[in-house]
Amino acid sequence: MLFRVDVAAAEPLADQIAAQVRGGIMRGDVTPGERLPSARELAEVLDVNLHTVLRAYAQLRDEELIELRRGRGAVVRGDADATRLRLVELARQFVREARRQGLAEAEMIAIMKEAQP
Repeated sequence: MLFRVDVAAAEPLADQIAAQVRGGIMRGDVTPGERLPSARELAEVLDVNLHTVLRAYAQLRDEELIELRRGRGAVVRGDADATRLRLVELARQFVREARRQGLAEAEMIAIMKEAQP
């Protein structure tokens, strides 16, 4: 998995890293049981502080997407794909309701963009 951070962005670096891992899990690019780069290795590659990566990994652990194992590093949880399934079901509910309300696809997309923080 390729990681990138934008140091000029308003979003904290740890949040950017966590979002990339989260997105990889949701897209299926990162699979359950897969080992993520060590915090030290990722910090070096991204040229960020080690604690920034540790904060990102802690966020993902708290969201129950990864496990942090001493000696093995960060590993994607076996049930992480369940999160993706929940999101797909929520999206289906949204689309069903939007269609019931007579919204076009472009209007649904506009609503999703509006919902972003």
